[in-house]
Amino acid sequence: MTRGGARTTTGHVAPGRQRPSTDPTPEHADTAGPAGSVGSVDPVRAAWTEYLAAARQLDGVRRDAATAAGEQARSVQAAREELTAVRTRLASQEARLRERGVPPISLVPTPPELTEAARAMAGGPAAVLAALRAARGRADAADATLSARGLPRLAAWPPRLRNLLVYGPLALLVPAIQVALFVATGTGAASVAALVCGLPMPAVAFVAGWIGVGRLFPPPTEGRVERTARLGALVCLVPAVLVSAGLLLAMLAG
Repeated sequence: MTRGGARTTTGHVAPGRQRPSTDPTPEHADTAGPAGSVGSVDPVRAAWTEYLAAARQLDGVRRDAATAAGEQARSVQAAREELTAVRTRLASQEARLRERGVPPISLVPTPPELTEAARAMAGGPAAVLAALRAARGRADAADATLSARGLPRLAAWPPRLRNLLVYGPLALLVPAIQVALFVATGTGAASVAALVCGLPMPAVAFVAGWIGVGRLFPPPTEGRVERTARLGALVCLVPAVLVSAGLLLAMLAG
């Protein structure tokens, strides 16, 4: 029998109904899982990550550019100050050289020298600053030579060697006097007095040498005098000790 037009015979489907499919994978099933599941990508999160990376990179570039600009500005300022100082030094040296009879044409740079200087400063403010500092060093050496009072050749000697010419005679002066008194008077009171008075003389000779080095070999502008204090103390002490010991042994033996 039929009821409402529906057939109840086994194996037939009533109109308006569909038999449930037993296929576990429907033909039109959505292969993309829900947001946050494995294998899915959130486009908003990906875009935000790319934006943060680009922003960090841009900030690093901006910082590097600001640092480079600051260093360049400092180099330019330092180069300007160095140029002013070098010009002042060169003007003073030019006047002093002219007073000593140097012809003016010898004080003007030649075209090859100008070309070499321009090539050395073609690397930007840092290269210009380095070239100006090198020129200032040469100006210091020239000042040291010009300032040497009658000793221009000695001013170019190594500091130890030229200072030895000052400390040495002072260190030998008192021992020479002691030896002369001993030879003249023997083991008398004069020799004993000279020996006793000669004990503090190394310190006096060292102080005199210290002052003499500063006077004979003045430093360049804003520089220091190379006095070689250890060498001076050693030179002043050794002769006095040796002569005093020899005289004392001679007096005891006599």
